[in-house]
Amino acid sequence: MKISPGKWKGLQAVSSARGVIAALAIDQRSALRSLLSKAMERDADSVPAEMLVQFKEAVSRSLTPHASAILLDPEYGLPAAKLRAESSGLLLACEKTGYDKNVPGRLPQLLESWSVKRLVEAGADGIKVLVYYSPSSGGEINDKKRDWVRRVGAECAAADVPFFLELVSYQEGLDEKGAEFARIKPEATIGGVEEFSKALYRVDVLKVGMPVNLAYAEGSPSASGEILYSREEAKAHFRKSATAAQLPFIYLSEGVSNEAFNFGLELAAEAGANFSGVLCGRAIWKDGVVIFAKHGLPALEEWLSHQGARNLQNVKERLAAARPWFDYNREISAHVERK
Repeated sequence: MKISPGKWKGLQAVSSARGVIAALAIDQRSALRSLLSKAMERDADSVPAEMLVQFKEAVSRSLTPHASAILLDPEYGLPAAKLRAESSGLLLACEKTGYDKNVPGRLPQLLESWSVKRLVEAGADGIKVLVYYSPSSGGEINDKKRDWVRRVGAECAAADVPFFLELVSYQEGLDEKGAEFARIKPEATIGGVEEFSKALYRVDVLKVGMPVNLAYAEGSPSASGEILYSREEAKAHFRKSATAAQLPFIYLSEGVSNEAFNFGLELAAEAGANFSGVLCGRAIWKDGVVIFAKHGLPALEEWLSHQGARNLQNVKERLAAARPWFDYNREISAHVERK
């Protein structure tokens, strides 16, 4: 794999000097609106767009001094992008939020008015899209998703900008938080990693969920009853998933608590998983949503400057075991040494 000057520059912009990504995700749109509506005890459609903008601005202003980058959406997040710390890079999401539940397969869609080129012109150091992927889905569904990813990869290559692909594993007909899916999550995660590590997709960094549901892992702070993986079994799944990756990968938090995510990162470190950092959101700022909804912006900013910053620092402390993204390629490593 060769890396172009533009992709090299973009990856440097979103990572630490050591080549580790400690990025903050706040590109949530429907998910953030849902959290706000629950906290406000009102219908999601009645949550003002301005509240999403203000929340993202506060997160960016308060937490990017501690993050190597921030992931935002162009629909509500561009004002927040302007408020980020100079040391923090910018990733922009290119896909529509959610998926059409009336169409089978959770097919992804790009934002209609935002091309990769336009996002780069808006200041993006890297582009991210999300794909729900199940290796067991029908060939036609997965063919559409693979073709879609290839098109985005080609567009990023043409714009010479890093391509971050977020993979969310699922199984049609199963609750992703339930025990039945937890039993097959390791293989579902590995299947997606294996597929999209292929060079034809032109992905630069995979953003993946942890290969186990932490709520069913021995010793996890989020475990509530049934244990499906012992600590050693969980670590074995981390190792197998990491081995399947043929390019840099980082973990997303999948909406778990800060404590649970940190536990997962500890498992990854103990397993020797060669991850290159994190791109996490709700594990950092989720508890601030209720504070914002009930007490306003000043209270949120106070919470972010103390607890939010501590949450992010807790995660960063567990990145000592992370592997620099440029270590995945000898040619890139040599380039780093020459620098």
